[in-house]
Amino acid sequence: MKRNKIEKKYEGCPIARVEQSVPFHDIDSIEVTWHGHYLKYFEIARCKVLSDIDYDYPQMRSSGYAWPVVDASARYIKPARYGDQLEIIAVITEWEIQLVIRYFIYHRDTDILLSKGKTVQVSVSIENSELQFGSPECLSTRIQKWRNR
Repeated sequence: MKRNKIEKKYEGCPIARVEQSVPFHDIDSIEVTWHGHYLKYFEIARCKVLSDIDYDYPQMRSSGYAWPVVDASARYIKPARYGDQLEIIAVITEWEIQLVIRYFIYHRDTDILLSKGKTVQVSVSIENSELQFGSPECLSTRIQKWRNR
């Protein structure tokens, strides 16, 4: 999927874009980005999209909920190399039952999709550590506010 088609496909969903240069310490012995660092890149974009809807980790705690990641996946399509300029896109695609964020990592200059992935988070009450069966209203309220901006 081309970068410019993501917003159309996920119209109405919160989306954030961040840029990241591949640092030397992220490459492995064959001079490509080590696979585990892609999850770190996802996290950078996840924080941005959550911040954009005013529900980053400090706001989550203040609302009384923790949001542990219960599933994460990544598909590696082409390697990122030292110095590559990446654009990482995070899109919140589900939020009513669980928080699902999809990720797309592109080489910024060539528009080539390098990796894509997904994380799933669930809400847990901080007060009693109970799993919530559905997302708390504070999340949907923030998504609606983001939509109305």
